[in-house]
Amino acid sequence: MSKYLELMQVEQQEIEGVASVADRTAVLMPEPEAVSTPERRSLDQMAHAECLKLVQRIFLSQPANVGRAIVFAGVDRRTGCSRICVDTARILAANTSRPICLVDANFRSSALNRYFGVSQERGLADSVLEEGVVRTFTMQLEPSHLYLLPAGCLTPESPTLLNSERLASRLRELRKEFDYVLIDAPALNPYSDAVALGRNADGVVVVLHADSTRRETALNGLERLREVNIEVLGAELNQRTFPIPDFVYRRL
Repeated sequence: MSKYLELMQVEQQEIEGVASVADRTAVLMPEPEAVSTPERRSLDQMAHAECLKLVQRIFLSQPANVGRAIVFAGVDRRTGCSRICVDTARILAANTSRPICLVDANFRSSALNRYFGVSQERGLADSVLEEGVVRTFTMQLEPSHLYLLPAGCLTPESPTLLNSERLASRLRELRKEFDYVLIDAPALNPYSDAVALGRNADGVVVVLHADSTRRETALNGLERLREVNIEVLGAELNQRTFPIPDFVYRRL
């Protein structure tokens, strides 16, 4: 059995998910950035299409007065989780006027600020250690209702902050300030950070890499979440070159 088919079966059989998406007005998807090769362009368009489905299923299918805080975590390193999180936030921002905050909680390998070409001199880590309203640590992006909370000034001890009550308090504050909070977390299997963050969110979206994620690794990551009753809201198979059938999404 191919690795790709195994990963599809992981998505179909192992992830208990939310109800199927109700009929909605079609959402608008931003065009992928210009790329140098047809193959690269095809992969980017495929990734955007999956993020579009994720936005429909997890965010836009909810009642209008319901906000959500979602953690994005790769099963392992180098799954492209940060890119998926950024693309999802951009697509969501293109389809709602409600305030959105994209949070870089990957204190192991922060990257979100680079996608927007901004500094991360102050951010989430600083907000945990300092006083002040959490919104003052964020950056307003385009469109104007999209905000970024960078990782901030990091030290080797910064990852320990993710398990602190002070960080949990900051996440609660973010949920009051923003209708949607998308949190980029470190990889599931090497670290416990995503589990700590997931306890303060509505659930986790797991990101797998089509060329490198093994079935056993994926199952181990999912089991870590379920052991502590953290809901797995969906899975993204990044860098795949084949479509995932709709019936799979209906099982997520």
